Amino acid sequence: AHWGGFTLEAQHYPDSPNQPHFPTTVLSPGEAYSQTTVYKFRAN
Repeated sequence: AHWGGFTLEAQHYPDSPNQPHFPTTVLSPGEAYSQTTVYKFRAN
């Protein structure tokens, strides 16, 4: 390929509503949602 690339996608655990040991992805009315994703890269 002439150009290459990659992606890092922050997401929730797949199938979390059906897996009781996974963190919940349900946001109830009145609850706040916040997520922070930090990527650090270094090239020499």
